[in-house]
Amino acid sequence: GYFSDAPLEPEPKYPPLNESFDRCVIITNLPKVPEAKYEKLGKVVLKLVSRIGPLANYEGSDFTGFFMPFDKEAGATVGCAFIEYETAGDAKKAIEVLEEYKFDKNHALHVLPHERASHLADVEEEEFKQPEPEPFKERPNTMSWLEDSCQRDQFAIRHGKETAVFWNDGREEPVLDYDGAREKEAGVAWCEYYVQWSPKGSYFATLVPNRGVILWGGDNFQKLQRFAAPGVDFVVFSPQENYMMTNNNNRNDPHAIKVFCIQTGKCLRAFPLYPSNFLDEKLSEQEQSNIPPPPFQWSHDDKYLARMGKDLISVFDVPTMKLLDKRSLACDGICEFQFSPKANIIAYWAPEHKNQPANVNVIELPSRKSLRQKNLFNVTKCSLVWQENGEYLGVKVTRHTKSKKTLYNNLELFRVNEPGIPVEMLDVKDAVMAFSWEPQGSRFAIIHAENPTSTKVNVTFYDMFRMSEPEKKKGKKKSTGKELIAEVNKVETLEGKQCNCIFWSPAGRTIILAALGDSASGTLEFYDCDNKSLVIKEHYRANQVLWDPSGRTLATT
Repeated sequence: GYFSDAPLEPEPKYPPLNESFDRCVIITNLPKVPEAKYEKLGKVVLKLVSRIGPLANYEGSDFTGFFMPFDKEAGATVGCAFIEYETAGDAKKAIEVLEEYKFDKNHALHVLPHERASHLADVEEEEFKQPEPEPFKERPNTMSWLEDSCQRDQFAIRHGKETAVFWNDGREEPVLDYDGAREKEAGVAWCEYYVQWSPKGSYFATLVPNRGVILWGGDNFQKLQRFAAPGVDFVVFSPQENYMMTNNNNRNDPHAIKVFCIQTGKCLRAFPLYPSNFLDEKLSEQEQSNIPPPPFQWSHDDKYLARMGKDLISVFDVPTMKLLDKRSLACDGICEFQFSPKANIIAYWAPEHKNQPANVNVIELPSRKSLRQKNLFNVTKCSLVWQENGEYLGVKVTRHTKSKKTLYNNLELFRVNEPGIPVEMLDVKDAVMAFSWEPQGSRFAIIHAENPTSTKVNVTFYDMFRMSEPEKKKGKKKSTGKELIAEVNKVETLEGKQCNCIFWSPAGRTIILAALGDSASGTLEFYDCDNKSLVIKEHYRANQVLWDPSGRTLATT
């Protein structure tokens, strides 16, 4: 053969060297154990970290992606472990999942990326000097409006580009309290889009989409906090006013929904508009755009935040914002859920699914114990309505005949506070257009008619209890007292009404029978359920009715 005289200088092609260590994490605050327990502890930690994703593996090397140092002089482990995953994504997920993980009753894990740990190693050791505390600055009294000597309430109006807050007592003309004059003088806008009161009236939120959400409060509506939420569309406060949720309704933003702590201003967690796997990939973009995102709901005590997903409810513990018990609540086919207004109880309904009948379930948290399940048949749709005190749950059920050509309604009424949660069924021959509980009471009202398109409807009132005369026994005098029996009782029916909505006063007793909408008359009938008196007012083409929290004043728009 022929051999060339040219010298051979092969240049090996090595893979690019990764110096970022972005696949590596360091777990600290592990138990310090002697050599006898080293292997056992290693197996437990290795099993835990392997659940996140596969660990790195190198050919020709004994390193398996896991290393737990052992101090021979001390005769024990040093309380940390080094982990390397196959991908940087798994390493990032490990930090999110294992941070503050309860390894045992005495050890909560702390997880650091390698880059952060390297930075800490370069920090020079110096004598600790306690920083000077910031001077105390008293926060405005956000409940000062309750100290008003005239016992007035406040309401806000957004008209054109103006936002104004007024005092109102229901007797005199409203009095302007604040309209952003201080901000106008400084040449800035205190609101550009939307406003929202917190549930107890402590905070007033104004939205400036380019800057986020600004909270105001106190005597002169002082600026309390600003929350960065670009493009914010609306906000929701938690019932106890500890947290606030913002939403920009951007389907392409992985941080469309943000949850903030009001006191610290810290963003606790961000969520996409839709949960993973919620939208069917077979649907077109147009069809997907017609599906509204499932809303988040707060528990009454701000302890939990929940959202419906596909066949599940994800319940997050607040403020850690981690899944309760690290897993979602399985609910096959779920269509809707509601938190009880007064207890950590979730009610949800699901249609017929995988040969299972439609059902309504009442679940207790955090135990996940099923308190009551009611199976339903031939169901087209359900609507859940809690009574304000959480004593009763009403389910309006729309059923169909076997031919599915005819629809009819019935009400399933749950007595939540009674042992076993008994359920009563109320058959309604007519179509039910509206259902509403009386606040603080046991009564409820429904709007019904033979034809759901009828202009003339009936309004019927029911009570969850009825009065009964005691039975007279032989040899004993008849008791003059009446007994209260837990049984659904029809109180009365108002026939031939022109209304499509009902609104109970927050104080109870009075109910508004309203005809709302562009094609309606705008008639407002104030009905006193105790005195049976009726007063009629009118607001032509009204489309909204709002009670003030005390039940003294009603606003229509």
